[in-house]
Amino acid sequence: MATSRATQTADRATDLYSAARENPYVQRLIEDEELRDNLRDALEAARGAYARATGNSKGAVKAVTSDKKVQKDLRAAAESLRDASEQIRAPRKRRRGRLGRLILLGLVGAAIAIVLSEDARKTVLDALFGAEEEFEYTSTSINGS
Repeated sequence: MATSRATQTADRATDLYSAARENPYVQRLIEDEELRDNLRDALEAARGAYARATGNSKGAVKAVTSDKKVQKDLRAAAESLRDASEQIRAPRKRRRGRLGRLILLGLVGAAIAIVLSEDARKTVLDALFGAEEEFEYTSTSINGS
């Protein structure tokens, strides 16, 4: 029976893992470093406020209403949570990769080089339309004298 219980637990863990991986909020949390930072900041601020409020001999309610540091920590926690919730609800930002910027910079540089350099223009035109054929002109007319 211990084996079947272990198997059931493993199956349940696999199901939970699969459900978590398919959840868009979990995906966002995994991929978005700024969201994780906001949640971490909120947790740290809330911990600080809780420790100060419960460690105070005046009582938690008195600490929350009169202690400026507790209020500051609670305000910071609320702001971080608000930022995190806005990030979760907002559509994902598409990050442009460095490769795209590098390609754009290369194209701009090539365009400037073509505009400024006659040799570069000739090279590009020869590559696009083929090299110009050079020929010598000789007259075939016969002079009657």
